[in-house]
Amino acid sequence: MCMRGQRLLFQALFLTLCGVGLAAAAEPVGQAVVIKTEVTGQAGPIEVNTSVHRDERIKTSQSGLGQFVFRDGTKLAVGWGSSVVIDRYVFDDSQSVRQLTIKAAKGTFRWVSGNSKSSAYQILTPAGTIGVRGTAFDFYVGPDGTTAVVLLNGAARFCGPGGCRQLQQRCDCVVAKPNGDMTSARQVDRDILHSLGNQRALPFLSGNQRLSGGLGMLGGCNMASLLPERSDRDRPPPPVAPAPQRQDPPQRQAEPQKERPHRPDMPHHDEPHHDKPHHDKPDRPDKHEGHGRHDDDGKPGNHGLDHRGHDHHHDGDGDRDDDHDNDRNHHRGRDFNRGR
Repeated sequence: MCMRGQRLLFQALFLTLCGVGLAAAAEPVGQAVVIKTEVTGQAGPIEVNTSVHRDERIKTSQSGLGQFVFRDGTKLAVGWGSSVVIDRYVFDDSQSVRQLTIKAAKGTFRWVSGNSKSSAYQILTPAGTIGVRGTAFDFYVGPDGTTAVVLLNGAARFCGPGGCRQLQQRCDCVVAKPNGDMTSARQVDRDILHSLGNQRALPFLSGNQRLSGGLGMLGGCNMASLLPERSDRDRPPPPVAPAPQRQDPPQRQAEPQKERPHRPDMPHHDEPHHDKPHHDKPDRPDKHEGHGRHDDDGKPGNHGLDHRGHDHHHDGDGDRDDDHDNDRNHHRGRDFNRGR
């Protein structure tokens, strides 16, 4: 009976400890605030406001993007084609942590420290460890483990088999390999993408992936002008060729006008002109004038002697002179007959 009671007590204690362990393992340490395309966790797809837990692996698709906030205010952006594990998360109080460690297996990330001490944060990569000093930075892990770290704010230190490098100036960059090869800290430039052999590396700096909130306000270290093609964007439709416009036939150029010979000015019609008759039409003759009319010579219709308003106009003095001449001729005839 005593042995049986001890066994039951041991089983109850074991179940209690297992329950506490499961509860601690399942306790949320942060949540997703931005999800684009496909992001998955231990239990399946992650959506906005979905909690993330300790020891959970987060993966993104080749166009995926996830932004997470931990309980102490630390922010982590996980870019496309990435894989990271929340390795250790030890609470200190409700506003800070005693230890937060993540393991970045591959992909691209942005980190902004929260309210905890800088010594509480640690980021593990295949080429070495990133030590945080109250910092914001981007880092990239290639398929072969090559790691690049670009400082955005504060300070950081990268330590690997080849030693340690301090990043103290904004946009300082270090590239390290798992075999211990490591560059010195220098300002990042566009050649970093060629050195890494991946134009899609560090997309938050190049602008190929855009972050929301405070994560997107840290600048791009003058790399934003280099914009490789973004696979998470829909390609714009090909430009439509404009319809051919109807072209008018070429217009004949106007021939230069030849100069006309100079002509003397013609007299104005209002001025009197004696060589030509006046341009005004003469008055139309009456029906009884001209036809059936007997002139002085007794012949009907003599038109040459009685045109009104024409060139040969007979006034009253001319008629009296003709009558005087006729009288003299008449007297001369009578004197001649008498003399015979």
